Amino acid sequence: MTEDVESRESIESSAAKKSKKGITVEFIKPESFRQIYAIGAAGGHSPYDFRIGFYNDTPKILGDASESRVIERRVEAEIILSPVAALELNRWLSQHINEYESVFGPIARATPRPKKEPTKSVDESTNIQGYI
Repeated sequence: MTEDVESRESIESSAAKKSKKGITVEFIKPESFRQIYAIGAAGGHSPYDFRIGFYNDTPKILGDASESRVIERRVEAEIILSPVAALELNRWLSQHINEYESVFGPIARATPRPKKEPTKSVDESTNIQGYI
């Protein structure tokens, strides 16, 4: 009985070594492939998957500058991941963020600037300090 277990473990170990050495992964980008730049991501999860939408914002001003501003948020792409794939993405991002920060220093989050006092000069442009 021990021979069977040992020989099975030996075969499995040998097969694992061969498969590790024999696998080559080739990345192929189809003609429909496109890159996007996103300033943010939003999403959620269910028991079955994680969904992440990557977006860009465009500030819009309607009417008088004193009225409320509108931000157009355009979702450029949505990625749907299994829980296992989401976990692996988290590990991959953490590893690469740590490597980035070890080379370039900590990544600083943008902080909102204090609001300026209104000036008396007439200016057609508006001061947009970030998107929010």
